[in-house]
Amino acid sequence: MSGEPAPGRSSYAAGLGRLRALAARVREDIDAAIARDPAAGSRLELVLTSPGLHAIWAHRGAHALWTQPGGRLPARLLAQAARFATGVEIHPGARLGRRFFIDHGMGVVIGETAEVGDDVMLYHGVTLGGRSLAKTKRHPTVGDRVTIGAGARILGPVRIGDDVQVGANSVVVKDVPDGSVATGIPAVVRFPARRSGADEVDPAIYI
Repeated sequence: MSGEPAPGRSSYAAGLGRLRALAARVREDIDAAIARDPAAGSRLELVLTSPGLHAIWAHRGAHALWTQPGGRLPARLLAQAARFATGVEIHPGARLGRRFFIDHGMGVVIGETAEVGDDVMLYHGVTLGGRSLAKTKRHPTVGDRVTIGAGARILGPVRIGDDVQVGANSVVVKDVPDGSVATGIPAVVRFPARRSGADEVDPAIYI
């Protein structure tokens, strides 16, 4: 007899590993939401009532379908159901990083070729949209640890650098460098002095 595991046992172990990885990712999402939502009473409350989390979890499933042969129509249907339930529209082709959180959720739109890094937070009404009808990379690429205020529009294949803050209702159509704050229509980039602790987010992003 060889020392190799039986095929059935190997498949079971692989499936169990995938389930554990999925559970870890869900816990990570919940922890990120708890850290960013002062109104959250408990993890259970967030799991049951957060439209942002529900939209992100639905998207993870839709994106997995999108990458499979014959999976694009089911992916679009799942995304449409999530949009109906949460008010958040995320194209199944968009790529979202870890510990992503959408607060409130309503009115968020993320386009097909958008890419979002890790530890990003969006408020309601944010659009990661395109400025072209060509079937090419036409949506933003957002770096890590970015905060985007309510109603902000980021349009086209622009790059939003790491640790950027985008102000509420701002319109961004050009690249934004790492560590900056972008506010206004069109957005103006500046580099304020960095603070620490609870005041790390620049007040201008809420204006």
